[in-house]
Amino acid sequence: MPQTIPAAKDDAPALVRPSVLRTSLTVEPLTCTIGAELFGVNLGDAARDDDLFAEIRKLLLRHKVLFVRDQDITRAEHIAFASRFGPLEDHPVLGSDPDNPGLVRIYKDLDSKPEHYENALHCDATWRECPPMGAVLRCVEGPEVGGDTIWVNMAEAYRKLPEQIKTQIADLRARHSIEATFGACMPMERRHQLKAQYPDPEHPVVRTHPDTGEKILFVNAFTTHLVNYHTPENVRFGQDYAPGASHLLNYLISQAAVPEYQVRWRWQNNSFAIWDNRSTQHYAVQDYWPAVRKMERAGIVGDRTF
Repeated sequence: MPQTIPAAKDDAPALVRPSVLRTSLTVEPLTCTIGAELFGVNLGDAARDDDLFAEIRKLLLRHKVLFVRDQDITRAEHIAFASRFGPLEDHPVLGSDPDNPGLVRIYKDLDSKPEHYENALHCDATWRECPPMGAVLRCVEGPEVGGDTIWVNMAEAYRKLPEQIKTQIADLRARHSIEATFGACMPMERRHQLKAQYPDPEHPVVRTHPDTGEKILFVNAFTTHLVNYHTPENVRFGQDYAPGASHLLNYLISQAAVPEYQVRWRWQNNSFAIWDNRSTQHYAVQDYWPAVRKMERAGIVGDRTF
């Protein structure tokens, strides 16, 4: 049966069958809403082939997250492929591989400190003025079972909102914070230094995708509060603002938990995920302890939101 894949803009979804492209690349959608698995492609080759990379980029804009298995490529090829999308960025807390700048090691083993930054629905680094465009993530070593990652189509989440909510949030903006997340467990002085380095940016609650024009619900686990809600139109009495604004924000954040907007990926060693950070959220399921999970991520610099 044909699979329903959302169109690039706010028009009707298109019916698409798994297809073979100009190369040997084969595409199989994984859900009706988000995600496709690629076959017959080597990401090292895609780093060197303009036409092949262009096909992958087009598929990414359509499916929002792409998956590919059995990629026995080098770290240099991983970096080279991700760099085709744009410059790479380090992480101020996690750091990066000293031999491969821009490649962040996310290694979890029995000696890892307990933390819960990954197992929350989030869009990477919205605490930056220019959040990442996307990322290319590799499973280096994964558990035999568990440790899946979930991605969410936040353009679909916006499309399915009630019209009165769309009207209410059209011009709202929100703050996003590294201090309140990664910084929360740091000593106060270090936490303040981190916030000084990355002051809480303000992003639209509904951002526009710069390539597709889609409207995207753009609040997540890094979002702390709405900054322009307290207006005469919204607030009659104090409780309309507090907790009224937080109730609205929590409702919007909760939309990422709707299964109809999600795809879940089961990792194998040398499998990759490539995602558009502008239009998705993701959640790394931490159900695998005491197994080891080692991932390497190349994050791609993004543009200012609008």
